Amino acid sequence: MTNSSQTTWNLDPAHSAAEFKVKHMMISNVKGSFRALSGVLNLDEADVTGSSVEAFLPVATLSTGDEQRDGHLKSADFFDAEKFPTITFKSNEVKRTGEGEYAVTGDLTLRGVTKPVTFAVEGPSAPGKDPWGNLRIGLTATTRINRKDFGLTWNSALEAGGVLVGDEVGLTLDVQFIKA
Repeated sequence: MTNSSQTTWNLDPAHSAAEFKVKHMMISNVKGSFRALSGVLNLDEADVTGSSVEAFLPVATLSTGDEQRDGHLKSADFFDAEKFPTITFKSNEVKRTGEGEYAVTGDLTLRGVTKPVTFAVEGPSAPGKDPWGNLRIGLTATTRINRKDFGLTWNSALEAGGVLVGDEVGLTLDVQFIKA
């Protein structure tokens, strides 16, 4: 028996982004993004905690605004895009943490390593109709991970002490979904 309050929403890649930031030289953050995201939200409109989501980020779309750095990040030193072309997230639990706020826990697979990760989620927004009659919702999800937990261990010691790349990585997904 299917849940009548369950609706399916497809991620809209043209209006969605996944961004990351990490300390560079222990001084400032370097930011980057992934485009061409895809995914599906199975939304339980009666009880959001009964919802689930899957998202896919193509590593080849990684951009930090610097071609040389992007190439290094896509290499075997970091994401190894040729061997592991997609970063995936599949939820397994949604908990309400406040009004319109949720903790979404699931399996993040990055560079062939799968670990549980919890995203703090704001939304979903109230549905709105676009000019073509499609219903849309949006949400923002954030988390922090240790890149070394996922096998991204490359680094370089700095002459003055410290390292070139920080271990903690902040992830933010600003996504929009279209009702199927």
